[in-house]
Amino acid sequence: MYSMDDLKENRDAQITVACIAFFLIAFPTYFSIAAGNADGSLGGGVGDYQVNGEITYVELASGSEYINNGDSWSEIFNTDAVNNADDLNIVGVRVSMSYDEDETDDESLGCPGGSDAADTISGSISHAEFSGSGDGQNQGGSGSHEVMAIWYNESMVGQVVSGLSMSEIKAQLDSMGAGLGDYAASISVDAQAGNEPNGFTCSRTDNGEQVDYVVELIVLDYTIAPYIDTSDV
Repeated sequence: MYSMDDLKENRDAQITVACIAFFLIAFPTYFSIAAGNADGSLGGGVGDYQVNGEITYVELASGSEYINNGDSWSEIFNTDAVNNADDLNIVGVRVSMSYDEDETDDESLGCPGGSDAADTISGSISHAEFSGSGDGQNQGGSGSHEVMAIWYNESMVGQVVSGLSMSEIKAQLDSMGAGLGDYAASISVDAQAGNEPNGFTCSRTDNGEQVDYVVELIVLDYTIAPYIDTSDV
């Protein structure tokens, strides 16, 4: 520990204290700038980097459509409908669908309830060369499912990435405007009528399903910062 007299007269003490003060100021400042410069403006070369990110969802469109058995519904949406879309790092799209059961039986003729059959609802979404699709069933009741298409390296988020530069990591996380433009959504229904109990000849019908949908843009906010392993300290 240096006294005030040491600091006044001892050159080594003065140099030591000056170095400590420099690092106390420079290190926090450096890492703060590094964390805030996810665009790689620090010119970070190949090394180890901590990548953090947060996903949010921005609604592009929503609605409800009755889709007849064997038919499909489709629509095109554009990011012009979203405020400040140019400022968003859009890295994917998600379509969430929910549906009930529209099957009926001929109860007016004294027929028993019987059993509903599961219907298959198929959804797809595409943007530029990216697309996603998937099926869901109501299992004779209500059901829901979602489909997604993404165009970023989600495996990097929350990890220490080695062997790449800042700009190379950024290229896998930042859409650079690729998420702007048209999105084509499509939903189709394959409805099946169930069966009446044995011994009854009543008819059952299922003409289609009411499908509620929400189309959301997937937005990624991320940071890239130099990683220092302090486990041995």
